[in-house]
Amino acid sequence: MTVLLHHPQRPAVVTWLGYGGLLPFLALATACVAWPAGRAQWWTPALIGYGAVILSFVGALHWGFAMTAQDMPPDERRNSFVWSVVPALMAWPALLLPAPWAVALLIAGFVAHLARDLQLRERTTLAPWYLRLRLQLTTVACLCLALGGWASTR
Repeated sequence: MTVLLHHPQRPAVVTWLGYGGLLPFLALATACVAWPAGRAQWWTPALIGYGAVILSFVGALHWGFAMTAQDMPPDERRNSFVWSVVPALMAWPALLLPAPWAVALLIAGFVAHLARDLQLRERTTLAPWYLRLRLQLTTVACLCLALGGWASTR
C-alpha cells in the first residue's frame, strides 16, 4: 500500500491532503450503503454535493497550469483556461438531478478531467507524481460515487 501512496518527489502535504480528501467520499459512500434510513435525506445528497465541489476544484487545477506552466504553448494555455471551467459547469447541474443521473454526470466529469490531464501531459511539463496521484484519487472518487448511486436505487 505504501508503494502506491508514496512518491519520493511528491510533497508530504500533497499526499496527506489528496488522500485525506477521499475520506468524505469513503465515509459517505459507506453511509449510503450501511444506513438506508438516512440515505435519501442525508447521505446521497451529501455525497453528490461533495463530488460536485471536488470536481469543480480539480477543474481549477488547469487554470493554475495555464497561469504557471512556462513551456505551455499559447493554444494549450487558452484551452486550459477554457477547460478549467468545464468541470464546474458539469458539477453544478449534478446538484439538481436525481441521484443516479447526478452520479453519472459527476463520474463522467471526473473521467473527462483525467483524460484532459493525460492530453495536457503531451503538451507541457507536469510534476512527475501528478498523473499517478490523479488516477488514484479519481478512481476512488468514482467508485464511491458509483456505490452511492447504486445504493440510492435500492
